[in-house]
Amino acid sequence: MTRYGSARPSSLDLVYGQRFSEREAARKREIWREIGRFLQRFIAEDGVVLDLACDRGDFIRNITAREKWATDLRDVSSYLPEDVRFVQADGLELLNHLPQGHFHVVFMSNYLEHLRSGEAVVQQLRVATGLLRRGGRVLVLQPNIRLTGAAYWDFIDHTVPLTERSLVEAGRLAGLQTERLIKRFLPYTTKGQLPTSGALTRAYLAFRPAWFLLGKQTLYLARRP
Repeated sequence: MTRYGSARPSSLDLVYGQRFSEREAARKREIWREIGRFLQRFIAEDGVVLDLACDRGDFIRNITAREKWATDLRDVSSYLPEDVRFVQADGLELLNHLPQGHFHVVFMSNYLEHLRSGEAVVQQLRVATGLLRRGGRVLVLQPNIRLTGAAYWDFIDHTVPLTERSLVEAGRLAGLQTERLIKRFLPYTTKGQLPTSGALTRAYLAFRPAWFLLGKQTLYLARRP
């Protein structure tokens, strides 16, 4: 959720330090246990996975993989489990900091909308493609402005409006082939609508008609040819 390529870690600490209370952060961890369990179907347990712009590691701590890596512009290593290799770096410069062609999956959640431009979104996906092995996948969980409407701008650091179509187009320009696109997947934010607990999240993910009612985030899966 960090805006790369522009903001400094100190200013980002101010934003994220006040955005979620400790109670809300604990609720997010509970919700992400269920989301991680769901997303595991796209991730081989013997694979190598990178959580790009990992924040406190809610995704990477809740999936199984042979190697688990995480990056963020801020030093968030104290929040991460010991089995996660953390690299502090700007997401747009990761080809200089991580092994290229090494990862089976690069995951991004609520991140691309923080970049400075649409061009930067394409470049970030190109960087992710360069980190992937051939046949590797980019997995993106992304708020969709077509579905959220004006609420998309409720967070001061959102700068790039993205829909499912612009996300697919950016991936294509980055050399990715779309495998799966779920336009309506998760609710927009844990600060608002249900689900707001692990049990509710598990029930929500199991009942797909609810996605069409509450889903405001898009899930995008694409492969490096």
